[in-house]
Amino acid sequence: MNEQKAGIGRITAAVVAIAAMLPYLTLKVLWLTGSSVGVTDPELMNGSVMMGMNALTFAMDAIALVLALAFTMRWGMRLPALLVLLPLWVGAGLLSVVMVTAPLSVVIEGVSVFDTGGPIEPWVYLAVYTGFIGQGAGLMTAFVLYARDRWTTVFSTSIGHRHPSLTRPFQTVVGWGSLLVAGIVGGTRLFWALGGTAGLPPEAAAALTPAGSMREAVQGLMAIAAGVALVVLVRARGRGPFWRPLVVGWLGSGAMFGWGLYALTVTFTAGPLGSGILGGPDFVALFGTLTGLVMGMCGAFLLTERWYALSGVLAGGPSGVGYVQPAQQPLEAEDGDGDRQAAYQGHR
Repeated sequence: MNEQKAGIGRITAAVVAIAAMLPYLTLKVLWLTGSSVGVTDPELMNGSVMMGMNALTFAMDAIALVLALAFTMRWGMRLPALLVLLPLWVGAGLLSVVMVTAPLSVVIEGVSVFDTGGPIEPWVYLAVYTGFIGQGAGLMTAFVLYARDRWTTVFSTSIGHRHPSLTRPFQTVVGWGSLLVAGIVGGTRLFWALGGTAGLPPEAAAALTPAGSMREAVQGLMAIAAGVALVVLVRARGRGPFWRPLVVGWLGSGAMFGWGLYALTVTFTAGPLGSGILGGPDFVALFGTLTGLVMGMCGAFLLTERWYALSGVLAGGPSGVGYVQPAQQPLEAEDGDGDRQAAYQGHR
C-alpha cells in the first residue's frame, strides 16, 4: 500500500469540501439545540421525527467531514477499505444528483424553485444546495486522487483485463438481472418526466413541475446507465479504461440506493415529512433501493477480486498475470531433478 503524502490537489479538494460542509453542519446543530432559524414554524424542529432526521443527517455529514480529513492524512491510507468505500458510495450517489439537478432547476425555474411554500425558508434551501454542490465537487475530487494513490493497479488497467474470479457466475446473473430492473425503474422515471401519469397519484402528477420532471429524468438516466455499466464491468471485454464504467456504475447505483432509501424514509415517517401511504413513486423508490444495494454488492465482489488479483495476493505476483499456469520445462532430461537443481542456481 502506498502511504505517500497527500499532494496539493488532494488537500485543496478536501479543504473545499470541508468548508462547504460547515454551513450545513452549523444549521443542524442550531436546529438540534432548539433554534428555529430558517424555519417559519418554530414547533417543527421540536418534534421527535425532525429531531431524529436532523441527528441522522448531521451524522452523515460529520462522517463525510472525517473522510475528507482522512483523504489528506497518511492514516487515511490505512483505513479499512469498507469504511471508506461504503459511505463514499452512498454520499457520492446522493450528491451527484444534487450537483446536476440543483443548477438545472435554477436555470429552468429561477431561484423561485426554492420557495416551496413549506415551513423551511427559501434561503435555507439555497444555502444547503449550494453547500452540497461544493461538498460533492471537493469530496469526489479528493476521493479520486486518494483512490488513484491507494488502489493504482485497479484503476490503471483496461476493462478487458481478465483475472481469476470465484464469483463471476454470480456477478453475471446479478449484472444482467440488475440491468433489467434498473431499466424498468429508469424507464418509469423517464415516462413520468415526459408527461406520463400512469402510476402517479393525482396530487403528485399535478404537483410535478418542469424542474421536478428534469429530476425524474436525471435519476432515470442514471439508473439505466448504472445497469449498463455493471454489465460492461462484469463481462470484462474491451480495451477501454476500467475506471469509466466504474464511475458510471458507482454513481448510478449509489444514487438509486441513497435516494430510494431517503424517499422511503420520508414516506414511512409518521410526521410532517411523509404520509406513510405507498404510491407508484414509492414502489419505484423501493425497487431502486433494492437494486442499487444488489448492484453495490456485486461491485464489491468484483473490485475485491480484481484488487487481490492485480496486487498479487491471489494471483501470485504484482503483475496480475501470476494466475497463468507455468509452462513445462522442455529442457529437462529424464533425470529431471538434477536438471532442475542446476537450472535454479543463481535464481533464488
